[in-house]
Amino acid sequence: MTDERRLQVLRAIVGDFVSTREPVGSKALVDRYDLGVSSATVRNDMALLEEEGYIVQPHTSAGRIPTDKGYRLFVDRLSAIRPMSSAERRAIRKFLDRSVDLDNVVERTVRLLSQLTRQVAMVQYPSFSLSKVRHVELVALGSHRVLVVLIADTGRVEQRVVDVDADCSTTVLADLRTKLNIAVSDREFSKVSELTADLADSFPSQDRGLVRGVLRTLVDAAVEDEEERVVIGGAANLARYDHDFPGTVHPVLEALEEHVVLLHLLGESTGTDQVSVTIGHENEVERMGKTSVVTMGYGPRDSAVAHIGVVGPTRMDYPGNMAAVQAVARYLGRILADQ
Repeated sequence: MTDERRLQVLRAIVGDFVSTREPVGSKALVDRYDLGVSSATVRNDMALLEEEGYIVQPHTSAGRIPTDKGYRLFVDRLSAIRPMSSAERRAIRKFLDRSVDLDNVVERTVRLLSQLTRQVAMVQYPSFSLSKVRHVELVALGSHRVLVVLIADTGRVEQRVVDVDADCSTTVLADLRTKLNIAVSDREFSKVSELTADLADSFPSQDRGLVRGVLRTLVDAAVEDEEERVVIGGAANLARYDHDFPGTVHPVLEALEEHVVLLHLLGESTGTDQVSVTIGHENEVERMGKTSVVTMGYGPRDSAVAHIGVVGPTRMDYPGNMAAVQAVARYLGRILADQ
């Protein structure tokens, strides 16, 4: 569809339906929007939009509502994401600046995003495989036990305790700590195994058992699948949209309890440069066919190390939700850069 006036009519239908939940008729559009044409012209445009599959009449003698195809065109033809007000941006900054560590950052982000959008919010923890090492710390906990602490440039911290056969010499641990940080600091976690492969050979033979035990634990921590952790919040918000789901919203809520579903939904987004929107049946998760998902990558220095997003009914405020996800993702990236 290329006719600008019909696109204007579609925008008006989407806006009216999202706010009222009622099918939209031509007279209502003429009364509420400055379309500059008669009701007859609007009716003709609506007929063409229906013929092309952008809107549908839910029942006889009713107005029209957007289809998934109509919402898709509406989103694709947004000239730009509506910027949040300065007051909204200050509120985001003030709320997230109070975070004390990464767990608190994630928890606050989920809460903030669900409140801003009135949708279900999802935040993925920064992925180790996409992050860089900031520091490795080794602490002797006894004669045969070592605490291995791995700190990422995103502020994420992983700790592992390793039992070793050899005595935990503080001198050897100090030497190993120094060599490890020289080898892996500011390097990708995915390269930790490769970068430390020959490190044990630089130690005397009597110390290699201790060194190899620590290195195995370090590599295991660097590739741990726990990096795929996702936190959600605001699931109760779906209750206000119960009428937007055929029969019941329970299948959607059940799907959101499944970790693999959350990862799939967030996986639709790629980078930090733009917001991704998946609408209705574009979503490959069977129980999510009546939902839309708005996601974006976030991370320090414009590198996407994880994703955030919201889930709600297809009848959602796309410009507002896209703006909120973008604003929070970008500020979250700045927080991680300052960790």
